[in-house]
Amino acid sequence: MHVIGLSAVGAERRDLVGGKAAGLVRLIRSGERVPEGFCVTTEAHARGEVPRADVVAAYERLGGGPVAVRSSATAEDMPDASFAGQQDTFLAVTGAEQLLEAIRACWDSLHAERARAYREAVGVPHDAVRMAVVVQRMIDAEVAGVLFTANPVTGSRSETVIDAAPGPGTAVVDGTTAADHYVLDGDGPEERGCLSPARLTELRDVGQRLQDQFGVPQDVEWAYDGDGTLWLLQSRPITTLFPAPPASDEPGSRLYVEFGHVQGMLRPVTPMGMSTLKGMLAGMLAAVGLTVEVVDIGGRLYGDLTDAMRDPSTRQRLVTLMAVDFGPRAQAVTEYLLDDPRFAPQRVRRRRNTAALTTGLRAVTGILGALARPAAARARVLGEIERLRQQPASDPSTPADLVDLVAENAASTPGLDAITWPVVSGLVVSAALPPLLAGIATDDEVRTVLGGMPYNVTIEMDLALWQVAQQAAPHREMLLDTPPDALAEAYLTGELPDFGLRAFLDSYGVRAAGEVDVGLPRWSEDPTPVFAMLANYLRVGDPAQAPDRRFERAAARAEAMVAELSRRARRARPVRGRLAGFFLRRARELSGLREAGKFAGLYPLRDRRRRLLLLGTQLQERGLVERPDDVMFVTLPELRAAVELGEDLHELVAGRRSEYARELRRRTVPVALLSDGTDVETLLPPPAADDHTLTGIGASAGQACGRARVVRDLASATIEPGEILVAPTTDPGWTPLFLTAGGLVAETGAVMAHGPTVAREYGMPAVISVPGATELIRTGQVITVDGAAGTVTIEQPA
Repeated sequence: MHVIGLSAVGAERRDLVGGKAAGLVRLIRSGERVPEGFCVTTEAHARGEVPRADVVAAYERLGGGPVAVRSSATAEDMPDASFAGQQDTFLAVTGAEQLLEAIRACWDSLHAERARAYREAVGVPHDAVRMAVVVQRMIDAEVAGVLFTANPVTGSRSETVIDAAPGPGTAVVDGTTAADHYVLDGDGPEERGCLSPARLTELRDVGQRLQDQFGVPQDVEWAYDGDGTLWLLQSRPITTLFPAPPASDEPGSRLYVEFGHVQGMLRPVTPMGMSTLKGMLAGMLAAVGLTVEVVDIGGRLYGDLTDAMRDPSTRQRLVTLMAVDFGPRAQAVTEYLLDDPRFAPQRVRRRRNTAALTTGLRAVTGILGALARPAAARARVLGEIERLRQQPASDPSTPADLVDLVAENAASTPGLDAITWPVVSGLVVSAALPPLLAGIATDDEVRTVLGGMPYNVTIEMDLALWQVAQQAAPHREMLLDTPPDALAEAYLTGELPDFGLRAFLDSYGVRAAGEVDVGLPRWSEDPTPVFAMLANYLRVGDPAQAPDRRFERAAARAEAMVAELSRRARRARPVRGRLAGFFLRRARELSGLREAGKFAGLYPLRDRRRRLLLLGTQLQERGLVERPDDVMFVTLPELRAAVELGEDLHELVAGRRSEYARELRRRTVPVALLSDGTDVETLLPPPAADDHTLTGIGASAGQACGRARVVRDLASATIEPGEILVAPTTDPGWTPLFLTAGGLVAETGAVMAHGPTVAREYGMPAVISVPGATELIRTGQVITVDGAAGTVTIEQPA
C-alpha cells in the first residue's frame, strides 16, 4: 500500500505511516477536527520511487489547491524524542509537480545531517528508520500557534502554555517571529494579544481533553481559520518534561528533594537498586530526627520533605542540613520555599521518638570516644571494613530461600555501627572549624587544612592505582593503544600479564561509578573504567605532577596551616584558641574517615548482587529472562513471583530497560520538585548574566587554568595531565581522574560530598554546582577555575 487516506489508516500503524501521521490518526479517531489528507507510506519510500499516479489521484480527491506536505518518519513524535524540525515540511504547495517534488524532498531530509545527528543523540539506529509523508489540505489561518498542556520550562502540570501569532503557525514553530505568550494557571485569561479570552479557554479545554485521552502532557499545533474554526494540526507527547512525582493523598503542594547527587549520581537507579537505597536513605534521615518518605521519580531518589518544611521545630534545621549534606542548590530552593505560604509552619502532634533518643545517646558516646582516642577509633573502622571484606557468604540451597535472604538484607547493612560514629566525628570537627576560626582564618585557609587528608580509603585507592600504573610501565604501548573495553575482555579471560591489577581489584573491585546501585556491575566484573584510568596515569610525563607527589604537597601545606592557625587562634583568644587547635588536629586525624562508611557498605551490596545474579541465572535456565542481569530491572515482589510462580519477565524487563536507557540520556535532573512537577530552581531569581564567567560554589581552594575536558561517561574518559575535568557529577569511582586533572568543574554536588572532598585532599581547585557546565563549556576551551571565588572563566573558544 503506497498511498492511503488518513481517515482509512488503521490503529497502531506507525510502521506504515510514521509518527506524525499516526498522531493525526489518533486525533481523527478521537473525534477532533483535523484537515483532510492522505499519506504516502513507508512502503513507497522503501521502493525509492514516488507513486505518481496514486499521489496525483489522491491530491485531486482533496480538490487540488494548496496543501501542506510534512515528513512522517517512523522515529518521529515518539514519547521520548519528538524529532521536531529535523525533517522537512513544505507549506502552501500547489500543483501536482510541486507536490511530487516536495515528497521527494521530505524523503531526502531523512538523511540530512541534522536528522542523522539527532538520531545519534537519542540512540535511534539510522537503518531502523523509514519515512512516510503526510499531505493535508492547507488551512488559511487567521491565527495559529502551539499549545503545551504542561509548562515545558518549569515542568508544572498545573499550567497551560500557549504561543500564538497571526497567520500560519510556522513562524511560531520555527521561532522566526515574536509570538504572543500566554501562561494559563486556572484563573480566567485576560484580554491581550491575538487571542481572545474565549479562544484561550477553548484551547486550554482542548489541551486538557487531549491529555486525558492520550494519558500524558501534549504538545499541540493548532490554527483558527477565517471563520473562527479551530483545527488541530498535530498532537504529540512533550518529550522534555522530567517525570512528575507520584500522586499523593495529602492535600496541597509537596516538596521533593533529589538525594542521588549527594552520592555523585545523576544517572537513574535500576529498579532493584531503588529498593535498597530507599530503605537506606530513610534510615539515615531518621537518625537525625527526620521522618521522610523516599520516592522514585524518573528513576531517581527523591525525599518528600513537606512535613519537615511545615514543622516549626525542623524547618530551620532543614536549611542547615541542605547546606551541609545536599549542597547549595538544595539549600537555595529550601530557603526560597520557607516564604511560600503553601509551606507555612503548622502545628503538629508529636509522638515520643524513643529510637531517636537511643540514637542520640549512642551518637554522643561514639563521638566523644572517637575525639578522645582517634587512633583507636580508626583501628575499629579499618577492622570492621576488613571483617566485612573477608566475611564468608553462604547461600541457601533453594531459589525461594535465596529470594527471602535477598529481601531480608535489602535495606540493612549489618555491623556498620562501629564505623558510623568515628565517621560522624570527622564530619563534626570539620564543620566546627569555620565558626571556631571566624575572624582568624579565611575559608581558603580552612580548606587547606582539609587537603592531603590521611586515612581516606578513596585516596588510598587512587594512589594504589597509581602504583599499578608504575608497575605497568613496561606495557605502556599496549595499554595506551588498545581500547579499554578490549583490555577488560582480555583481562577477564586471563590473556593479560599481571602487573598488580589483580591485587588492586581484590581490594577495590567492589567499586564502580554509581556504586550504591546494586544493579550496576562492579569493577571486578567489568574493569573497563579501570583501564581507561590507567591509560590516563600512563600519560603523566612530569614527575612533579605524579599523584603521590601532589598528595604529599597537599598534606605538607595542610600540616603547616594547622600549626599556623593554632598559633593565631591562641594569640587571639587563648581559651577558644586551645579548643580550635584541638579541633584542627582532630580534623586531620578523623576527617579522612568520611569515605569509610560508604566503602564498608559496598561489601554487603557485593554479596546481594552476587545472589541476585545467581537467581537471574536460574531464571534464564527456566526461560523466564533473557540474561541474568535482567533481575536488576524488576522489583523484589516481581522477582519472587518469577521464582515461585514462574511469571515470565521478558516483556516487563524490555520495557524497563527501554525506560532506563531513555533516562540515561537525560542531561539534567531537577534538584527539587513540587507535587505538580514544577522544578523549583526555575522559580528562583536568575543570576547576573556574564558571557564568559560561570558561577558555582568553591569546593577546593586555588586556581587552575587549562584546556577543558568534558566527560560524561567514565568508561570512555580520556584526560591529559593538567586538563580541567568538566563533569555532570562525580562519585568515588571518578576520583582516579583527579590525580592527573588540573582542576574540577561539576554541575552538582555539596562541599562535603565525596568528589569535592577528594579534590581538596589532592589540592586540586574545584568549583561545583555550576548549572549546565557540560553544555556551556566545550572540550578544548581554555578555562580558569577559581576554587575560592567559585567561578569558572572561559578564556578562549575551542
